[in-house]
Formats: sequence, C-alpha cells, structure tokens
Amino acid sequence: MWNDLYAGNIFQVNQNNFEAEALALFRFQAEKNTVYREYINLLGIDPSKVSRLNEIPFLPIEFFKTHRVASTEFTTDLLFESSGTTGMVQSQHWVKDPAIYERSFLEGFHLFYGNVESWCVLGLLPSYLERSHSSLVYMVEALVKRSGHPSSGFYLYEHEKLETQLKALEAAGQKTLLIGVTFGLLDFADERTMDLSHTVVMETGGMKGRRQEWTRQEVHQLLKEKLGVSAVHSEYGMTELLSQAYSAGEGIFRPVPWLKLLVREEDDPLKMYPEGKGVLNIIDLANIYSCAFIATQDLGQVYPDGRFEVLGRVDHSDVRGCSLMLAM
Repeated sequence: MWNDLYAGNIFQVNQNNFEAEALALFRFQAEKNTVYREYINLLGIDPSKVSRLNEIPFLPIEFFKTHRVASTEFTTDLLFESSGTTGMVQSQHWVKDPAIYERSFLEGFHLFYGNVESWCVLGLLPSYLERSHSSLVYMVEALVKRSGHPSSGFYLYEHEKLETQLKALEAAGQKTLLIGVTFGLLDFADERTMDLSHTVVMETGGMKGRRQEWTRQEVHQLLKEKLGVSAVHSEYGMTELLSQAYSAGEGIFRPVPWLKLLVREEDDPLKMYPEGKGVLNIIDLANIYSCAFIATQDLGQVYPDGRFEVLGRVDHSDVRGCSLMLAM
C-alpha cells in the first residue's frame, strides 16, 4: 500500500523500475482519488487489470479547472493556480505536502545545473509576481533563497537595474541564471545589447497576451543576438505538475527521472505510444496527492531516449503559458 513513507522513493526511480512505481501509484490513486476513480469507472476500466503503462487511463487536464483533484482527504494552505488570460477559468492544484514539490524542483535543478548554491538566480517574472498562487514564483523564490548569493532576487520592470546587475555579475565571472517569462525577456532584450557569457538565459511562460506570438526559433534567435548567449534554455512546467523538464537549447526538453511522457492519438485518446508524434500524456510521480497521470492538450514529439518537444496546441484548446509558441 502506498503511504507517506513512500514519497521519498520516487526520487530514486530509473528506467528499470519506473513502470512498477507508476503502477503502484496508479492503484493508490484509483482508490483514493474520487475524481480519478469516477473517471476510470466511466471508462469501464478495472484498475486491477491494468498491468502496463500504456493501459493506465490519463485524466484530462481540464478536470483541474472544474474539480478538486486530490488523492486522500486533506487540508492545506498551499494552492497553485494557472495564470491564463482574462476571463479564462484557472486550473487549481492543491498541494498536500510542500516538501515533495520543493524536493522535486531542487533535485531536478541539481540534476541539470548542479548545486544552486554556486549560482546567482535572477527572476524576471512580472506577470507571475503580479498575482498570487504561482508555482513558478514559489520555485524561483526557493532557488533564490537557496542560492545564498547576495544579488539573487526578482525584477518586475526594472530593466536598467537588471542590466547593471548582470554587468556586475559578468565582470565578477559569477555563474548566473536569468529565468524569465518570454515576453519579459524580449522586452528586456529589445532595449539593449549585452554579452552574457557567464549567464544562462532561461525562458518560460510564453507571451501572456502581452506581445504578438513568435515561433520558438524567432524568440531564441533574438535573445541570442541581443544578449550574447550561444543558446537559450527553457523550462517546461505547469500548475498541474510538481516536476519540471529543462531544455539546454533548440526546444528539446529532458525530463527529470520521475517524470515521463507518452503520446496519444488525437482521435483516439486511449491509444498511447512510448514515442513518436501526438498529444502529450504526462506521468509525474511527484503528484502523489493529486493525479500523476495527466492528458495534456500539448502537441509534441517524444524521442526514444525520453526527451521531447512541444509542437503546439490541440485545436480549440485553451492557450497555456507553458506552450504558447509553435515550433514550426
């Protein structure tokens, strides 16, 4: 039986035991998550007969907008809400144990970028800082605190102050992460030309309706030219997930080991494949107390080694901050 002591085990998963861990979590959530259980019943699926990853039913992500998606009964003060645009219904993700989220993003960062204590972390996240319940702000705020660097912090629209800070960090040879919402980075880069050879520039969050939509290639090309970096990194995350994937350039994301993507057919959502092009389904083992099996509306491609791309959105689906840009 899945229990609280089991939570730490998800961070030791690998390709050899991922399926077994996912199936154990599926059986727990099929019993303890009322919304997920009812959805499974409507599909006519017997959880005891599910024995492979591609047999697990994935909950449509829209349920996070209409229901409290929770495994077990619990009270919590931590709520994450999606940003959306004006008039759009927001997704809500109630987090029973903040320590699981914190361990997920801290260990994920360490896997891809090493000890956060060696970084100066600068957040350019105006649209997120201007609202409450942002999982991205929660994550970056924790990275800022963990970095311990005196210059780490957030910026709203203080572009001149940010430029001065980046130049000082460059002069000192300080390894720096500048993580920003896409429109914020473009606004910053429009006004100046820099040489950020010691800085990782990471975009996340899309345009938020603030600018005309650009392709990923257009965004990255401008940022590389104006900020003097050889590649633009990206973060893939969403309100409904407690784990992230990162790209070191060209929009090819690598997930943390406890996060796995499959593809489903758009016309037959119960047909899933471990690789290829289609609509992305996500297994996030950190989502112990919500739902770990989510059917997104992102079109993408999953490669044999587990890396993936986001290629766009399913027609008529809501525009999401994490995947506004078409890859082609």
